[in-house]
Amino acid sequence: MLTGILQYEFLQNAFIAGILIGFIAPLLGVFVVVRRLSLIADALSHVTLAGIAASLLLEKKLGITQGINPIYMGMSFSVIGSLFIEKLRGVYKHYQELAIPIILSGGIGLGVIFISLAEGFNTDLFNYLFGSVSAVSRSDLWTVSVISMFVVIVFILFYKELFLLSFDEEHATVSGIKSKTIHFIFIVTVALVIAASMRIVGILLVSSLMTLPVAASIRIATGFKQTIVLSVLFGEIAVILGLIISYYLDLAPGGTIVVLAVFILIFAIQWKKWRRGTVS
Repeated sequence: MLTGILQYEFLQNAFIAGILIGFIAPLLGVFVVVRRLSLIADALSHVTLAGIAASLLLEKKLGITQGINPIYMGMSFSVIGSLFIEKLRGVYKHYQELAIPIILSGGIGLGVIFISLAEGFNTDLFNYLFGSVSAVSRSDLWTVSVISMFVVIVFILFYKELFLLSFDEEHATVSGIKSKTIHFIFIVTVALVIAASMRIVGILLVSSLMTLPVAASIRIATGFKQTIVLSVLFGEIAVILGLIISYYLDLAPGGTIVVLAVFILIFAIQWKKWRRGTVS
């Protein structure tokens, strides 16, 4: 595969984008899981699908988005969906989790309508659903790179605030942290990461990359910072090995990455049980 990476641009794009996604998705996923918002990735991924379907529909029927990467409209829909989730969380103060299935349902509904208007699936949309190494363009790589830099900047600048909000929102608010502003930045960042990740993993599987490495690290880590490090490590292992295996065995990269993440989770659970047995 190393020879192929040096020779073919699409493999270079996929490998570099995969490494970046393997880093930023679990990095944000730690805060998503700790705040019990694991399903938000599923909701926003389906909203992203609606945006991509809308872009492909406009290109097919009207030629409006000709030459424009569909991922940009997908990102726009994802960000708007994240804002609606925040708005609904305020409306249903005692049932905030309702906001996620509401937006999930709306995203699926819009996506189905746009796909039916476009007269069914095409190859591009199928690649977005399940991920495709060959579909990662240089434009996609630049988009993932910019979003990755944005995620790192947000993480460095607001780590303390995100940590406090994740574990004790009331205390964080009393301490003077602008919780609404920080949560707004966080939710928009999650939306952008989800939209950026779908070329490699696919829309239907992107939430797995944000949650499975975190679930594995929680079983092993002894502290929050260690959880972050292990989550990123497990995410990178799943992505890199997944891309290599899918290349040699001609498998779908998204599914391969997710299955590897599941194996890592199973290993972490068994490791924890083995450690407990050894200690006892």
